[in-house]
Amino acid sequence: MRDDYRDPPIIIEKHNDIGTLLVGLLIGAGVALLFAPKSGKETRRAIRRTAREAGDAVRTGVDEMTEKVGETLDSARERVEEQIASARSAISAKKEQVSRAMDAGREAAQQARDDLERRLAETKAAYNAGADVARSARARRRAPDVDDSPV
Repeated sequence: MRDDYRDPPIIIEKHNDIGTLLVGLLIGAGVALLFAPKSGKETRRAIRRTAREAGDAVRTGVDEMTEKVGETLDSARERVEEQIASARSAISAKKEQVSRAMDAGREAAQQARDDLERRLAETKAAYNAGADVARSARARRRAPDVDDSPV
């Protein structure tokens, strides 16, 4: 044998395909029955029985796969619905929090406005009172002294 001669590598891929396995079993059983030393009638009966069993096995496999896919889908749907419910709850809580903050801000603004208006009114009243005092003082300084004696 020569050292430089090598067989090409064989790659084996692993698949979980029940359908392929069952088809392979069916074909293998059919070939085995064809080469079996039985009469044609017995062979046909055996092929029918094997085909029926293979069909039942395929239906069972399909049913199991359908059930597993259904369970996985239901589980995924439940997780998505839980996440949606959680997101809705969080959004609702944030909306409530923002609403309370806005209400508190409005109330604080109204209180500040009321306080400002009160102070402005007080300042105007004090200014007007001071102006009245100044006017009367000026008026007294300018007015001639009126003699209170009888004439």
